[in-house]
Amino acid sequence: MKKLISVLVIALVFSLNARAQEVKTIALEQTKGAFTQKSLTVSEGTYIFAVSNNHVGKDVGLVLVEKGKDVSKPENHIQTAYVTQVVKDGKVERSKATKLTKGEYVYFCPLNPTPQYTLTVQ
Repeated sequence: MKKLISVLVIALVFSLNARAQEVKTIALEQTKGAFTQKSLTVSEGTYIFAVSNNHVGKDVGLVLVEKGKDVSKPENHIQTAYVTQVVKDGKVERSKATKLTKGEYVYFCPLNPTPQYTLTVQ
C-alpha cells in the first residue's frame, strides 16, 4: 500500500510539474503610443502576458480581443489577459494565465492609446 501511495504521489508531482512548464510568457513592451512588438505568432497554449512600461509617462495596460469582435465592448475582452494591476512607468506587470486557441486576436492599450496589433495563434 505504501508503494502504491508513493507511486501516486510521484505521478501527481510530475503531472503538476508538467502543467507548470506548459505556461509560457509573452513579453510586450510599450513606448509612447505604441507596442514595440507590432505582431506576434505563437502556438496554441497557455500564456502569461508580461507588459513593460518603457517610460511612457503614464500607466499602461493590455486588452486582448478575438479578431472581428467589437473591441469597445468589455464583454469581448479576454479578461484573464488584463495585467493584474496597471503598469507604472519603468515597471513590468503580468496577466493571469490565458489559454489561447487557434485564430487571430488583436491587442492594444487604451490607457496609452496604441494601434491594434495582431496576435496569431497557430
